[in-house]
Amino acid sequence: MTATMIFDILTGVFTVIGVFFTVVAAIGLIRLPDIYSRTHAASKSATLGVMFVLFAAVLHVWVDQRVFDARLLLGLFFVLLTAPVGGHLIARAAHTKGVPLWKDSLQDALKEDKDKGLE
Repeated sequence: MTATMIFDILTGVFTVIGVFFTVVAAIGLIRLPDIYSRTHAASKSATLGVMFVLFAAVLHVWVDQRVFDARLLLGLFFVLLTAPVGGHLIARAAHTKGVPLWKDSLQDALKEDKDKGLE
């Protein structure tokens, strides 16, 4: 087995893992009951999925073309920073506007913070 073959297998594994997390995020967006659960699925699973796929792309370009593409790493870093923050801000804005939680939700931590004057 050559080194290129091993890197091709690793690239494939990272791509499959990334696609798995992306599909989990898509299913979460469809199946979960409220905006708070949906933003959690979108920000966590989709971020992991995109990061694995971008890392696979970095690995593939580096092995096949012997070029280190910093743009892919910057994309990976940008997604890592912005997707969870965006999901949090969307959920926070929905809570501020009064979008109700799912009827079976057990805890509303933002309401508890607001009641204590911490918000």
